[in-house]
Amino acid sequence: MQTKVKTQQEIKDIRVSGQMLAQVLAYLKPRTVVGITTKELADIAAKELQKLGGKPAFLGYGGFPDVICISRNEEVVHGIPGLEVVEDGDLVSLDFGVDYNGMITDSAITVLAGNSTGEKRKLLKGTEEALMAGVNVVKNGVKTGDIGAAVEKVMLQYGFGIVRDLVGHGVGHNVHEEPDIPNYGVVGTGKALQTGMTIAIEPMSTLGSERVVLDKDGWTISTYDKSLSAHFEHTVLILEDSAEILTLA
Repeated sequence: MQTKVKTQQEIKDIRVSGQMLAQVLAYLKPRTVVGITTKELADIAAKELQKLGGKPAFLGYGGFPDVICISRNEEVVHGIPGLEVVEDGDLVSLDFGVDYNGMITDSAITVLAGNSTGEKRKLLKGTEEALMAGVNVVKNGVKTGDIGAAVEKVMLQYGFGIVRDLVGHGVGHNVHEEPDIPNYGVVGTGKALQTGMTIAIEPMSTLGSERVVLDKDGWTISTYDKSLSAHFEHTVLILEDSAEILTLA
């Protein structure tokens, strides 16, 4: 399904959806500590969203078994919460989706648990900078290649591997809509986007190869060379001259 220009009511609802999502991730971040299990984090997310009045967009989506994707270290995306314990120095990606009145937002952060190295901090800083670089070029008429080129420029400046098999996407009525928003591209190419559309921009970086593999669980996608990975994502509403970040706390 192609992402649509939203009605005024849909914009109101998707703003609420985005704020719910932002609040849940903000609540989870300081609770992502050494010793907690990924399932415990998922249960916290579920309870907080229920309090806010939203629905988890990922639960059951394509058969996914929980409300949130939690991926650690070399796991890039789609990790299934379980009995795995967060360890000192872990990179923990929290990727969450919220449905409010049928309007869906999607956002992710990567958190450092416990002590960490400068290399890990650089990975998080650079990946989040790449996300914001993509957001900052969004406006009416922007092309997907413009966004991808902005993200790619920052990632290359930091020397990161850019995961090319996974991309951003349209979002709103469904978790994943057309068009794809790659994290690389050429300025002036790709599909043009319009005011009132909503998209998810989500750079995924590595400290090694860009190549990824699907794990045995059929969901978790990890780096081929076991290098560390980071993932940041925002859902944005395209405005005439800029973007409104819907999932910013």
